[in-house]
Amino acid sequence: MKYTPKEMMIQKRLKPGMITLDGFLGNDDRHYQEIITEDLERLKSIGKTYQQIASRMQYLTDKAFEYADEETLLEDIYLIKFQTERGKIVSPFMDKGLLPKGVVSLTNLDKSLKVRWTPLNIHMIRNYGFFEGKGAKHRLEPDNLVKAIF
Repeated sequence: MKYTPKEMMIQKRLKPGMITLDGFLGNDDRHYQEIITEDLERLKSIGKTYQQIASRMQYLTDKAFEYADEETLLEDIYLIKFQTERGKIVSPFMDKGLLPKGVVSLTNLDKSLKVRWTPLNIHMIRNYGFFEGKGAKHRLEPDNLVKAIF
């Protein structure tokens, strides 16, 4: 498949050392659009859209942020903490603006599932359906994520 110059630039920005030390592709050598296509197919079988997932992640992040770096129990199910980090980060998709740095850690106590994500993860999922490549530091497996947050 032939990619546009912008798509080739995005692919380059997803690699290690361009925006983050580890990058966003992990050990996945596929083009980011192939990764997105595979994940979107998985979402069809799960019955959730990437927008629904991102909205739920944002809701949980906003709630966790209210407790300023302290772990709290939400909805009697979710043990959650937003750990803030200094600075901001750009999107590898060349969007305008900067996103805050930080990590949300969530444990679903009913299902004994743990997941972690960043504000940038929410942005990439909401706008592109990109959960990162296999083996990436912040890769979110769609089915595991859905089980944990819904």
